[in-house]
Amino acid sequence: MSEFRVNSITNQDGSAGPQVCGVSTFSGKSGVQIPSGSSDFRRQDGGGRGRGVFGSGATPSSTDVMDVIEIATTGNSVDFGDDSKIREENYASFSSSIRGIYAGGYLPQAFTDIGYFIFSSQGGANDFGDLQTAVYSNGGCGNNIRGLSGGGAPLTNVIEFVNIATTGDGNNFGDLVRPRSSTASGIASPTRGIWHGGNSPSTEKLIDFVTISTLGDAIEFGELITKRNSHSGCSNSTRGLIVSGQNPSNLNSIEFITIATEGNGTDFGDITTNARDYQGSLASATRGVNAGGQTPTKINVIEFMTISTAGNATDFGDLTVARRFTQGCSDVHGGIAQ
Repeated sequence: MSEFRVNSITNQDGSAGPQVCGVSTFSGKSGVQIPSGSSDFRRQDGGGRGRGVFGSGATPSSTDVMDVIEIATTGNSVDFGDDSKIREENYASFSSSIRGIYAGGYLPQAFTDIGYFIFSSQGGANDFGDLQTAVYSNGGCGNNIRGLSGGGAPLTNVIEFVNIATTGDGNNFGDLVRPRSSTASGIASPTRGIWHGGNSPSTEKLIDFVTISTLGDAIEFGELITKRNSHSGCSNSTRGLIVSGQNPSNLNSIEFITIATEGNGTDFGDITTNARDYQGSLASATRGVNAGGQTPTKINVIEFMTISTAGNATDFGDLTVARRFTQGCSDVHGGIAQ
């Protein structure tokens, strides 16, 4: 019997594969594996979709630069365009599989601006609307439908939400367990959004969570191993990572939590660059990625962790511009069902 190699079939001129029309049948010993999940999560090159974008910040001078990476690879970031508003002192970020959103920030004072961009483009950000309250040092998370901004400075416990697919202003969602500034989030499943650490005004270990599809106040989840602020977080749908920060000296430690189960943080490993704060993080289903920050020197380093395996971060590449306050989001994070 001759061997039939499916990967060698082409159309008539050899430029592409064949188009199969009508009803087709197959028989064989090995079977056929059909791709699963939404086609939004598959690339033509077979590598799996996963774009991450890091937003504006300070060098220490203000910069509106945005950078994009392909999470499944390694290498330096590429210019994505410009933020719709320069954002310093940290800000909320969240995203769907199509859009990324930045909310709040500081320059030269707290502001309400919300900006959005399209992951598939490289054209920078556009105006989305405004938060109800001017805030910075807030933390953001969300699923494929809703994005949440919680906490921040001036010291507040307010959580607001937007519907990512539309444009418009923030709406009241509820309150964090306690008011906190310099808090972080970035951790979500399709069901839960989680905040961690921050100042109230003293530095906290608190972890709290909400159910994203409902409205209401946050509930205590557990505690971090180490009190921290000015840090970052990221997750797949199962596990969340809490990365570096300060208390009051810079930290290099990474902790993890299991999103579906309330409990305390567990040691994961360390970042590889010198201890730093004010960095941004983002994730795919496989990797968490950190970028920028200060040691206090402003840095351009990008590192990654394999979320399922505890261990230290590994070098990924460099940002186009060294900066602090940058925040990250991706089109394949834990809040998006895959």
